[in-house]
Amino acid sequence: MVRRRARPHHSRRPRRGRSSAPGRTRARAGRATRGARADPRRLHPRGDGRVLRAHARRRHAHRTIASRGDGAGTGAGGGESWPARAARSRARARPAPLGLSAVSPPQGPRELEGIRERLVSAGGSLTGAVRAAPARSDAATWGLLRDAAAEIHGAGRIVQPLLDDPAVTDVLVNGEAAIWVDRGRGLERTGTRIEDARGFAVRLATLAGQRLDEAAPIVDGRLPDGTRLHAVLPPLVDGGVHISLRTGNRRARRWQDLIAAGFLHPRLAEIVDRLRSRRANMLVSGAAGVGKTTLVAAVLSRVPSSERIVIIEEAAELAPDHPHVVHLQGRPPNVQGAGAVALADLVRAAMRMRPDRLVLGECRGAEVREVLSALNTGHDGGLATVHANAATDVPARLLALGALAGMEAAAVAAQATAAIDALVHLRRDSSGRRYLDHVATFTADFRAERAVTVTAAGLRYGPGWQALAARLDGVDVGAGHRADGGVDGGADDAGVAPAPGGG
Repeated sequence: MVRRRARPHHSRRPRRGRSSAPGRTRARAGRATRGARADPRRLHPRGDGRVLRAHARRRHAHRTIASRGDGAGTGAGGGESWPARAARSRARARPAPLGLSAVSPPQGPRELEGIRERLVSAGGSLTGAVRAAPARSDAATWGLLRDAAAEIHGAGRIVQPLLDDPAVTDVLVNGEAAIWVDRGRGLERTGTRIEDARGFAVRLATLAGQRLDEAAPIVDGRLPDGTRLHAVLPPLVDGGVHISLRTGNRRARRWQDLIAAGFLHPRLAEIVDRLRSRRANMLVSGAAGVGKTTLVAAVLSRVPSSERIVIIEEAAELAPDHPHVVHLQGRPPNVQGAGAVALADLVRAAMRMRPDRLVLGECRGAEVREVLSALNTGHDGGLATVHANAATDVPARLLALGALAGMEAAAVAAQATAAIDALVHLRRDSSGRRYLDHVATFTADFRAERAVTVTAAGLRYGPGWQALAARLDGVDVGAGHRADGGVDGGADDAGVAPAPGGG
């Protein structure tokens, strides 16, 4: 019988799960093990491996049970699961972003109570200066926070207050020289300026997710609050970087407010509203900044709530007061020149979204082909805008846009005549006042004839009135309408002086 050679005590392999350390070391490991049961992170690497494995099993089982809960962060027993508790703790520890809406002057019971406590702790006589000191301190603090939020999330402490003004529609920065604004009365020069206009433009482009440098000296984007941004760098423009900001996401103005402001003639407003109710397709024309978006938003706000409106824009500007509006926005290419989504693609997508009214924010490219096709396939009640000096210039403008889409002139004329029921033209007079100037219709040979025009003596009815009245189902809107080309109010057509800015 072969006897196995005994190994020395120190070379024996310990049994699994037991330490080979002497008594003092084993006692120290035991204390670590007992502490690990309360807090497994205290477990020493040389301690009892069974405890670590048991803790891992318990932790895995806890996560498994929690994952089989009701999906709302509760475990099998109905209590809050560990992942939910951890997420809630992280949410409490994470500071909230400093947005412009979160920065407001101190007001309310809590702020007033804080001021009262500071006055009591100060002691002494409550003079006027003592009473005003806490309020001045809070106002200064909140002012600094508001400026900081504007510099981080908005257009800066100089330009952001201008954009927040409800009367302002455009803010123009001409380099470092001056800032101009449009409050509906023409451009006005402000007394402020920006020292680092280039840095300001680059920061705005970053907020819009765009790039502005020598390789990309022109940027066209939209800020997070809906403001439309356009900037150009030198040497493409003289006098430094030029920035154009068009305020966006404004609440639609009420129909009666536009009438009271002189933007709409009362009887002409009735005609346009009747066209809307008869689901006529309207094309709104005018120069930049005359109020095309304002009029379209006001018309859409009067659409019945049961109808679905699909709006297609390069940048979201239309904000009608309507409960069922779908916004589709184009996307420019990224810095690699890929990823662009054209408006023509969005028009095709919108036709599959069951629109009751299809709206194109601005028709200025190849998308005119899809728009005319949509309006000729049963999608009535549509609206679109186009840049033109007068309604009589719209046919030539549509022919040019159709050429960009590869359409023949005859095809554009045939589709536009069949699809568009009325041309609504806006203009701005020499005083800066914006208003709806005239409504026109297309003839069979693709010419625009004025149907009704605003004059100093009232409304002048032109050769296109018969076609427009037929679209209104032959119902006169308001009193005094004449079908002989005369003027509402009894004055003779030849002796009427046009309104300021009219023509």
